[in-house]
Amino acid sequence: MERRSGFNVPRVALARFAEDALLGEGRRTEAYARYAIAANQGNSRIATYRALRRKYPEIDADRLLADLIASTPGEEGKWFATAKSLKRFDLALALARQSPCDPKTLTRAARDHLESHPEFAAEAALAALHWIAHGYGYEVTGADVAQAQRLATEAAARCGRTEQIRSRVEAMLAGDGAAVKWMIEMLGVRGLVA
Repeated sequence: MERRSGFNVPRVALARFAEDALLGEGRRTEAYARYAIAANQGNSRIATYRALRRKYPEIDADRLLADLIASTPGEEGKWFATAKSLKRFDLALALARQSPCDPKTLTRAARDHLESHPEFAAEAALAALHWIAHGYGYEVTGADVAQAQRLATEAAARCGRTEQIRSRVEAMLAGDGAAVKWMIEMLGVRGLVA
């Protein structure tokens, strides 16, 4: 079917057809392995995860998430919000460190978890600052930089890591790229780093 379809048939349509055919034959393992991820793309990554979770309840939740992450090499950071929503905080932070992640998403996560998970909030805010310092983010403003820095500081105080977090922020601001210089100006910390 794949060889005969040519370039005019959308891959998603082929994947859906093939998945349905295999499921109809009771070949769930093969349907999942070969076509499920392509056939069940939702409007968001969490929607895709939930659709697959409903359709394949026999697949372990951690394996499903790992398979989805592996299906988008180089975009691991885009799975941060899904992992966070599933309360897999360590995985979410690992993903945010692995590849670019939207700083505003990271800052919202830090804000939303400041009270309940201050360690996670501190690391999410630091990741936001990291990606801003590397030039990532859409329409990032000085207020975004200030909010991420403030949340990192507040979360650090809540979990007794004030000095450690401060030195990590200072290390980030010790760079010489254009984004770092802009961040320093936005934070008004020229004297903080040499």
